[in-house]
Amino acid sequence: MANHSNGNSNQSAASLNTPPIKFTKLFINGNFVDSISGKTFDTIDPRTEEVITKVSLGGAEDVDLAVKAARHAFDHGPWPRMSGSERGKIMMKFADLIEENAEELAALDAVNGGKLFTLCKLIDIPSATKALRYYGGAADKIHGTVLKLSKGLQGYTLREPIGVVGSIIPWNFPTVMFFMKTAPALAAGCTIVLKPAEQTPLSALYYAHLAKLAGVPDGVLNVVNGYGSTAGAAISSHMDIDKVTFTGSTEVGRMIMTAAAASNLKPVSLELGGKSPLLIFDDADIDQAADIVFRGMFFNKGEICVASSRVYVQEGIYEKLKKKLVEKAKATVVGDPFDPKVHQGPQINKKQFERILSYIEHGKREGATLLTGGKHVGEKGYYIEPTIFSDVKDDMIIAKEEIFGPVMSLMKFKTMEEAIKRANNTTYGLAAGIVTKNLNVANTVSRSIRAGMVWINCYTAFDVDCPYGGYKMSGFGRDYGLDGLNQYLQVKSVVTPIFDSPWH
Repeated sequence: MANHSNGNSNQSAASLNTPPIKFTKLFINGNFVDSISGKTFDTIDPRTEEVITKVSLGGAEDVDLAVKAARHAFDHGPWPRMSGSERGKIMMKFADLIEENAEELAALDAVNGGKLFTLCKLIDIPSATKALRYYGGAADKIHGTVLKLSKGLQGYTLREPIGVVGSIIPWNFPTVMFFMKTAPALAAGCTIVLKPAEQTPLSALYYAHLAKLAGVPDGVLNVVNGYGSTAGAAISSHMDIDKVTFTGSTEVGRMIMTAAAASNLKPVSLELGGKSPLLIFDDADIDQAADIVFRGMFFNKGEICVASSRVYVQEGIYEKLKKKLVEKAKATVVGDPFDPKVHQGPQINKKQFERILSYIEHGKREGATLLTGGKHVGEKGYYIEPTIFSDVKDDMIIAKEEIFGPVMSLMKFKTMEEAIKRANNTTYGLAAGIVTKNLNVANTVSRSIRAGMVWINCYTAFDVDCPYGGYKMSGFGRDYGLDGLNQYLQVKSVVTPIFDSPWH
């Protein structure tokens, strides 16, 4: 079994690491306000299963207020009318303020989401500032094109902000997702109504506060805490929201598309579930492959859309790699995410914790071999051992459905052609990985796998300049890169006649 730190159920130790909770209300039109109903909901510390604080519960009426503020800010306010360089300057200030408050922000995501405090500081917070600076730098480089039309006409295109954006983000990367959505929308000149996941609202509210300090005008960025079935549904179906962007489950993505179509036919971009394959070929370096496989699956306790949960290993190195992975799993320290010796914190909440454990039971019942893990760690908190199954068949539930937790399925293959076929045998298409020293194999496999992101000899190698999104039931649209910016821009064509033009 995995090691676990003695402190994971120590409530008094946990409370020492809980930062002061400064913001718990809704943020609408530049002010923190109570919800219209006056209702609140509990946000839970997954380390202790105890309440951190009560947060205002927004509903349809609150979404409507936020949309009115965002609509006014778009139609009449300064943000879309500023020069791109002015918007960029404010976004750069926003990034500076995040860096000044990095410790506190990282602590909020660790307490609220069970994420490793050290990695929040090393990865999540820098991801936020990079996104703001990248898109802030792009804000004054939004250009149309001049068209050479076939008749006596002059034409050009304008790229204009799409308008009011509804953004619904998940709980696994509260900071990263906040800025993956808001940074390009702000750069484009849009206004935003954002609903953080009900499990992790605390950092989003803090970012709203910092946005105001940075000079983002009132009404441009609004944050409405609430449940998906009420606040999220209100955003998806609102007649005055011009676009919805969502990251989360395929099931909810379908509901958002339906609501968007039934309302004002607003465009939607969706980054949804995954069951990503990672293909390890016989020529791979065993130690490097083990590191890539382990990180690909167990990073962020398996709560990551691109988790390499289907690991296909060529038969020549299968037994060696299996042994290495079991050693790594057994050496993993599960415990309080503030402890620097800990590698894996708690799952997000009781529902997800129980869901993961039920998938582990499915794996056992269907005949997969449980190599290591599979159990709850400690007496308090949502901790689960890193779990590895071998002898997994492609038609088993653990090989087909997204578990979103620390559960790996190991499978053996003989030929490259077999591996490609099995990798593509899924309804998802978010990401994939290849580990090989053979350039021809890397090229062939990367061109053959139907997924939006393919990593060669690495995994989870994200960059703000690299577009990210899915094929098939993993969604459509792209976050990051200039493709991410274009999602928040409309293309308008302008044509005028040129009389007696010598050109045709």
